[in-house]
Amino acid sequence: MTFPTPVVATAGSSDPSAPLVVLLHGRGSHEREILSLASQLPTGPAYAAVRAPIAEGGGYAWFANRGIGRPVAESLVATTAWFRAWLDETAPAGRPVVLVGFSGGAAFAGALLLTDPSRFAGAAILYGTLPFDAGIPTDPARLTGTPVFVAQGEGDTVIPRDLLDRTWEYLLGPSGAPAHARRDPGGHGITATTLDELGGWIRERLALLDRRGPQSSPARRPGGG
Repeated sequence: MTFPTPVVATAGSSDPSAPLVVLLHGRGSHEREILSLASQLPTGPAYAAVRAPIAEGGGYAWFANRGIGRPVAESLVATTAWFRAWLDETAPAGRPVVLVGFSGGAAFAGALLLTDPSRFAGAAILYGTLPFDAGIPTDPARLTGTPVFVAQGEGDTVIPRDLLDRTWEYLLGPSGAPAHARRDPGGHGITATTLDELGGWIRERLALLDRRGPQSSPARRPGGG
Protein backbone atom coordinates (compact mmCIF):
# COMPACT_ATOMS: atom_id res chain seq x y z
CA MET A 1 0.00 0.00 0.00
CA THR A 2 1.49 3.34 -1.04
CA PHE A 3 0.58 6.81 0.16
CA PRO A 4 1.42 10.32 -1.07
CA THR A 5 4.33 12.34 0.21
CA PRO A 6 3.19 13.95 3.50
CA VAL A 7 1.66 17.41 3.20
CA VAL A 8 2.62 19.40 6.29
CA ALA A 9 1.59 22.87 7.48
CA THR A 10 3.78 24.49 10.12
CA ALA A 11 3.73 27.28 12.69
CA GLY A 12 5.78 28.40 15.66
CA SER A 13 9.53 27.93 15.97
CA SER A 14 11.62 27.17 12.90
CA ASP A 15 14.47 25.82 15.04
CA PRO A 16 14.98 22.17 13.95
CA SER A 17 15.92 21.24 17.51
CA ALA A 18 12.87 22.84 19.16
CA PRO A 19 10.30 20.50 20.72
CA LEU A 20 7.81 19.45 18.06
CA VAL A 21 4.05 19.41 18.65
CA VAL A 22 2.32 17.37 15.95
CA LEU A 23 -1.34 18.23 15.32
CA LEU A 24 -3.52 15.42 13.90
CA HIS A 25 -6.86 16.43 12.42
CA GLY A 26 -10.15 14.54 12.46
CA ARG A 27 -11.70 12.36 9.74
CA GLY A 28 -12.83 14.36 6.73
CA SER A 29 -10.78 17.41 7.74
CA HIS A 30 -7.32 18.63 6.72
CA GLU A 31 -4.08 19.97 8.13
CA ARG A 32 -4.86 23.68 7.80
CA GLU A 33 -7.96 23.43 9.96
CA ILE A 34 -6.20 21.97 12.99
CA LEU A 35 -3.13 24.16 12.52
CA SER A 36 -5.34 27.08 13.56
CA LEU A 37 -5.04 25.79 17.14
CA ALA A 38 -1.33 26.67 17.19
CA SER A 39 -2.06 30.39 17.54
CA GLN A 40 -3.83 29.64 20.83
CA LEU A 41 -1.18 27.30 22.22
CA PRO A 42 2.15 28.15 23.90
CA THR A 43 4.97 29.83 22.01
CA GLY A 44 8.31 28.06 21.97
CA PRO A 45 7.76 24.74 20.22
CA ALA A 46 7.45 24.05 16.51
CA TYR A 47 3.96 23.02 15.41
CA ALA A 48 3.38 20.68 12.46
CA ALA A 49 -0.04 19.66 11.18
CA VAL A 50 0.13 16.64 8.89
CA ARG A 51 -2.51 15.82 6.28
CA ALA A 52 -3.84 12.29 6.71
CA PRO A 53 -2.95 10.04 3.75
CA ILE A 54 -6.40 8.71 2.74
CA ALA A 55 -8.75 10.97 0.77
CA GLU A 56 -12.28 10.86 2.16
CA GLY A 57 -15.39 13.04 2.01
CA GLY A 58 -13.71 16.17 0.69
CA GLY A 59 -11.02 15.81 3.35
CA TYR A 60 -8.69 13.11 4.61
CA ALA A 61 -8.64 10.15 7.00
CA TRP A 62 -5.93 8.39 8.99
CA PHE A 63 -7.20 4.86 8.43
CA ALA A 64 -9.99 2.81 6.92
CA ASN A 65 -12.53 1.85 9.54
CA ARG A 66 -15.19 -0.77 10.18
CA GLY A 67 -17.41 1.63 12.07
CA ILE A 68 -16.81 4.97 13.78
CA GLY A 69 -13.77 4.73 16.05
CA ARG A 70 -12.98 1.17 14.97
CA PRO A 71 -9.91 1.10 12.67
CA VAL A 72 -9.17 -1.68 10.22
CA ALA A 73 -5.97 -3.17 11.66
CA GLU A 74 -4.13 -3.57 8.34
CA SER A 75 -4.90 0.01 7.35
CA LEU A 76 -3.69 1.35 10.69
CA VAL A 77 -0.42 -0.58 10.44
CA ALA A 78 0.21 0.89 6.98
CA THR A 79 -0.60 4.50 7.85
CA THR A 80 1.34 4.51 11.11
CA ALA A 81 4.41 3.19 9.26
CA TRP A 82 3.99 5.98 6.67
CA PHE A 83 3.71 8.58 9.41
CA ARG A 84 6.68 7.26 11.38
CA ALA A 85 8.89 7.49 8.28
CA TRP A 86 8.06 11.21 8.10
CA LEU A 87 8.40 11.75 11.84
CA ASP A 88 11.73 9.98 12.23
CA GLU A 89 13.24 12.14 9.49
CA THR A 90 11.70 15.36 10.83
CA ALA A 91 12.42 14.69 14.50
CA PRO A 92 15.44 12.40 14.92
CA ALA A 93 16.04 10.74 18.27
CA GLY A 94 16.62 13.39 20.92
CA ARG A 95 14.09 15.91 19.59
CA PRO A 96 11.02 15.81 21.88
CA VAL A 97 7.69 15.12 20.19
CA VAL A 98 4.21 15.72 21.63
CA LEU A 99 1.14 14.43 19.78
CA VAL A 100 -2.19 16.29 19.78
CA GLY A 101 -4.99 14.40 18.04
CA PHE A 102 -8.66 15.32 17.62
CA SER A 103 -11.39 12.73 16.92
CA GLY A 104 -9.99 10.38 14.24
CA GLY A 105 -6.62 12.02 14.84
CA ALA A 106 -6.95 11.09 18.51
CA ALA A 107 -7.27 7.41 17.59
CA PHE A 108 -4.24 7.75 15.32
CA ALA A 109 -2.25 9.50 18.05
CA GLY A 110 -3.23 6.70 20.40
CA ALA A 111 -1.98 4.09 17.94
CA LEU A 112 1.38 5.85 17.61
CA LEU A 113 1.74 6.31 21.36
CA LEU A 114 0.75 2.78 22.35
CA THR A 115 2.94 1.19 19.68
CA ASP A 116 6.07 3.00 20.86
CA PRO A 117 5.49 4.94 24.11
CA SER A 118 9.14 5.88 24.63
CA ARG A 119 9.19 7.78 21.32
CA PHE A 120 6.92 10.55 22.62
CA ALA A 121 7.09 13.18 25.36
CA GLY A 122 3.31 13.07 25.73
CA ALA A 123 0.04 12.89 23.84
CA ALA A 124 -3.34 14.62 23.92
CA ILE A 125 -6.35 12.44 23.07
CA LEU A 126 -9.11 14.95 22.30
CA TYR A 127 -12.74 13.90 21.79
CA GLY A 128 -11.83 10.50 20.45
CA THR A 129 -11.14 6.89 21.29
CA LEU A 130 -8.03 4.80 21.49
CA PRO A 131 -7.85 2.22 18.66
CA PHE A 132 -9.08 -0.79 20.59
CA ASP A 133 -9.32 -4.20 18.91
CA ALA A 134 -7.02 -3.16 16.05
CA GLY A 135 -3.87 -5.01 17.03
CA ILE A 136 -2.49 -2.10 19.09
CA PRO A 137 -1.16 -3.08 22.55
CA THR A 138 -3.22 -1.81 25.50
CA ASP A 139 -1.73 -3.94 28.25
CA PRO A 140 -1.52 -2.66 31.85
CA ALA A 141 1.25 -0.14 32.59
CA ARG A 142 1.88 0.36 28.87
CA LEU A 143 2.11 4.15 29.29
CA THR A 144 3.86 4.31 32.66
CA GLY A 145 5.73 7.61 32.82
CA THR A 146 4.26 8.98 29.58
CA PRO A 147 2.00 11.99 30.24
CA VAL A 148 -1.41 12.01 28.58
CA PHE A 149 -4.05 14.74 28.27
CA VAL A 150 -7.56 13.42 27.63
CA ALA A 151 -10.69 15.48 26.96
CA GLN A 152 -14.19 14.28 26.15
CA GLY A 153 -17.63 15.77 25.67
CA GLU A 154 -20.37 14.34 27.89
CA GLY A 155 -22.85 14.99 25.08
CA ASP A 156 -20.65 13.55 22.30
CA THR A 157 -22.87 11.65 19.84
CA VAL A 158 -20.17 11.14 17.19
CA ILE A 159 -17.84 8.73 18.98
CA PRO A 160 -19.68 5.73 20.47
CA ARG A 161 -20.08 6.13 24.22
CA ASP A 162 -18.70 2.67 24.98
CA LEU A 163 -15.44 3.61 23.24
CA LEU A 164 -15.19 6.96 25.02
CA ASP A 165 -15.75 5.27 28.38
CA ARG A 166 -13.25 2.52 27.61
CA THR A 167 -10.65 5.13 26.62
CA TRP A 168 -11.26 7.19 29.76
CA GLU A 169 -11.05 4.16 32.04
CA TYR A 170 -7.89 2.81 30.44
CA LEU A 171 -5.97 6.10 30.37
CA LEU A 172 -6.90 7.01 33.94
CA GLY A 173 -6.34 3.49 35.24
CA PRO A 174 -4.47 0.47 33.86
CA SER A 175 -2.36 2.40 31.33
CA GLY A 176 -0.17 3.81 34.10
CA ALA A 177 -0.01 7.20 32.37
CA PRO A 178 0.18 10.40 34.41
CA ALA A 179 -3.12 11.75 33.06
CA HIS A 180 -4.73 15.18 32.96
CA ALA A 181 -8.39 14.55 32.19
CA ARG A 182 -11.48 16.68 31.73
CA ARG A 183 -15.03 16.15 30.53
CA ASP A 184 -17.03 18.99 29.03
CA PRO A 185 -20.83 19.22 29.17
CA GLY A 186 -20.84 19.79 25.40
CA GLY A 187 -20.50 17.52 22.41
CA HIS A 188 -17.88 16.67 19.80
CA GLY A 189 -15.79 19.82 19.69
CA ILE A 190 -12.85 21.46 21.42
CA THR A 191 -14.09 24.00 23.97
CA ALA A 192 -12.27 27.16 25.00
CA THR A 193 -11.71 25.74 28.48
CA THR A 194 -10.20 22.54 27.11
CA LEU A 195 -7.94 24.51 24.77
CA ASP A 196 -6.79 26.65 27.68
CA GLU A 197 -6.02 23.58 29.82
CA LEU A 198 -4.29 21.90 26.89
CA GLY A 199 -2.08 24.96 26.52
CA GLY A 200 -1.17 24.78 30.20
CA TRP A 201 -0.39 21.07 29.89
CA ILE A 202 1.87 21.65 26.88
CA ARG A 203 3.60 24.48 28.75
CA GLU A 204 4.28 22.15 31.69
CA ARG A 205 5.64 19.49 29.31
CA LEU A 206 8.00 22.04 27.73
CA ALA A 207 9.20 23.29 31.11
CA LEU A 208 9.95 19.73 32.22
CA LEU A 209 11.83 18.99 29.01
CA ASP A 210 13.82 22.20 29.41
CA ARG A 211 14.85 21.21 32.94
CA ARG A 212 15.95 17.81 31.72
CA GLY A 213 18.13 19.27 28.99
CA PRO A 214 19.04 17.49 25.73
CA GLN A 215 17.55 14.03 25.48
CA SER A 216 19.46 10.92 24.66
CA SER A 217 17.98 8.34 22.34
CA PRO A 218 14.99 6.82 24.17
CA ALA A 219 15.14 3.22 25.23
CA ARG A 220 12.86 0.89 23.31
CA ARG A 221 10.18 -0.96 25.19
CA PRO A 222 9.09 -4.44 24.18
CA GLY A 223 6.65 -4.19 21.29
CA GLY A 224 7.91 -0.77 20.23
CA GLY A 225 7.52 0.05 16.57
